[in-house]
Amino acid sequence: MKLGIMSDSHDNMPLIEKTIDLFNKEKVDLSIHCGDIISPITCRYFIKSNSKIIFVFGNNDGERIILKEKIFQMNHSIFQGPYEFEFDSKNFLMMHEPAAIDSFKNSSFYSAVFFGHTHKLEIVKSKTLIINPGEICGYVTGKQTAVILETTDMSYKIFDVNNFL
Repeated sequence: MKLGIMSDSHDNMPLIEKTIDLFNKEKVDLSIHCGDIISPITCRYFIKSNSKIIFVFGNNDGERIILKEKIFQMNHSIFQGPYEFEFDSKNFLMMHEPAAIDSFKNSSFYSAVFFGHTHKLEIVKSKTLIINPGEICGYVTGKQTAVILETTDMSYKIFDVNNFL
């Protein structure tokens, strides 16, 4: 099964739309957003997703009450991270800030841990797969990246969202 991983969209609506289009074209079964959506005005772009989206709040997310309300209206979910979930019979953890990320690398409790916040694409293969998909917005690194994880074999593909379509 395919898990779409994104983070740090920071209200960049054209790139949110491209990321959702990418995930839809790649037939992602579940999408996650590792925080810093920023404002509720971007929710109309996430509604186009063909898969359920799980969000965690980031440190820059404002209007959290309205953001949560809009996300629930779309039948998606948002949580204060870190948030654990099961998908394809595997355990995953997602968060915004990489709290204690080094301690997860040598643990085998989770199949993978996902985070954002740094805006830098980072993938570490260890006992637990660690993925920071980078940033959708491109404001910090100039790169707009997302990752799709194939959970059956834990392989992944990195996408340059801005040049996908």
